[in-house]
Amino acid sequence: MDFKDLDPVLHSQLRLAIMSVLISEEEAEFTLLKEKTNATAGNLSVQINKLRDAEYISVVKQFKDNYPQTICKITPTGKKAFGNYVTSIQSYLKAGKH
Repeated sequence: MDFKDLDPVLHSQLRLAIMSVLISEEEAEFTLLKEKTNATAGNLSVQINKLRDAEYISVVKQFKDNYPQTICKITPTGKKAFGNYVTSIQSYLKAGKH
């Protein structure tokens, strides 16, 4: 049985959590991601930048009612990477059933 390599960008608890939220929500505000992942603002920002640098998400910074707003949206590349990651994890789970 060949074990598939796990994507190092997604193989991080917080980055995987961010992607999981965006897979179901399509896009989410920074505050929602912070709330759903229980991350600190600083750590969340660092992980969002890593996902953006990998082109798994796009980040739009704008103002809403004079307050800064950051919206993260999953990209087609991100959806594909997430799907591949899930498939890879499944290969590990199946290996234990023989």
